[in-house]
Amino acid sequence: MVPRLDPHAPIEELTRTICDIESVSGNESTLADEIQAALAKCAHLEITRDADAIVARTNLGRDLRVVIAGHIDTVPVNHNLPVRLEEGTLIGRGTVDMKGGVAIQLKLAAELESPRFDVTWIWYDHEEVSAEQNGLGRLARNHPELLDGAFAVLCEPTAAEIEGGCNGTLRVEVKAKGVRAHSARAWVGKNAIHGLAPVLEMLSSYAPRTVEVDGLQYRESLSAVGVRGGVAGNVIPDEAVLEINYRFAPNESAKQAASRLTSLILDTGAEGIEVVVTDEADGARPGLDAPLAKAFVDAVGGKAKPKYGWTDVARFAALGIPAVNYGPGDPLLAHADLERVEIAQLRSCEQGLRKWLTIN
Repeated sequence: MVPRLDPHAPIEELTRTICDIESVSGNESTLADEIQAALAKCAHLEITRDADAIVARTNLGRDLRVVIAGHIDTVPVNHNLPVRLEEGTLIGRGTVDMKGGVAIQLKLAAELESPRFDVTWIWYDHEEVSAEQNGLGRLARNHPELLDGAFAVLCEPTAAEIEGGCNGTLRVEVKAKGVRAHSARAWVGKNAIHGLAPVLEMLSSYAPRTVEVDGLQYRESLSAVGVRGGVAGNVIPDEAVLEINYRFAPNESAKQAASRLTSLILDTGAEGIEVVVTDEADGARPGLDAPLAKAFVDAVGGKAKPKYGWTDVARFAALGIPAVNYGPGDPLLAHADLERVEIAQLRSCEQGLRKWLTIN
C-alpha cells in the first residue's frame, strides 16, 4: 500500500515517506499522484498537472511572484530502499537527490497560506534522464506562463548552502580516421587510435581555468570520458572516437565554449580528425545582484558559492529569471549507494525558506 503524504508531519518523517515511494525516472506517477492528493486539500493553492509534473500556485495579488522547484525522480534503486534512520541521518535512495528538497517544498506549500510573495511551487519529472524528457523543459514548452516569476529557487542538494547559477556543459566526439592493415605489418596502415594521442596529451596536461562571474569563482573541468575503437586483435583500426566532456563557466555560451574547445583540439596537430558536438547546454550566471536574490541570501544567511555542475537553474536563466540552488544534502553523495542526508540540514533548509517567504 502506498503511504499517504502528510505535509504537516515533521520534515524528517515527510522526507522518509516521500523517499520510500520509489520514483525512478519513468516511474514517477505514483509519487506525483500522492503529491497532488496532498495539495488538493489546500484551498489557497491552484493546482495544474502536466503528465507527472505538478504545479501549485498562490494567487494573492502580491507585487512579486517567485518560483520554487524540484524534481521527483531518482536514479535507479540499488538495495537502498526503504530509507533507514541512523544517528540523525536518513540513508537511502533520493534522500540527497533530491527528495529532501521536494519534502520541504510540499510542507511549506501546504503550511504557508499567506506568504510575502505569490509562490509557484513546481514538482517535475524526468530530470535524471535525457534533456528532451525533462519535465521542467516540457512545462516551459506547454505552459510557459507557469514558470513566470521574478526569482527562482531550485531545491537541488547544496549541503544547505546557497549555490548561484551553474556551469555549462558540452560533449564532443573527436573522430580519427586511419587505414586498416594486418597488425603484423602495421606500417602498411594508419592506426586511428594512435591518432588520438595528441588530443589525449592535451587533455592530460590541460590546467582547468577558474573564471570569476559576478563575484563567484567557477572552476571549469575538461575530461576524456570515453574511447571507442578497434576491429580485431590482429587488425590496425581505421576508426576511433574519443568522447570529451567540458564543464565551462557561465560567462560564455555553449556555442562559444564549443568554438574554443574545437580550437584547442585542432591546435594539437592531430591528423585526420573531426570534431562533432553531440550535446550542449548553456550555464547560468548567478544573478545574485537581483534584489530578490540579495533578500534571499540575507534571509537564509551564509555566503553564496558557485555551482560547478549543471542544473535546471539554467532553464530559468534562459527565461531571464535569476535563480539559485538551495537544498539539503551533500551533492557529493548524490546517486551514491549510501546516499544520506542529515536531519539537521533538512530542518535548516526548511527554516531558511520559511523565513524568506514570511519575513516582512
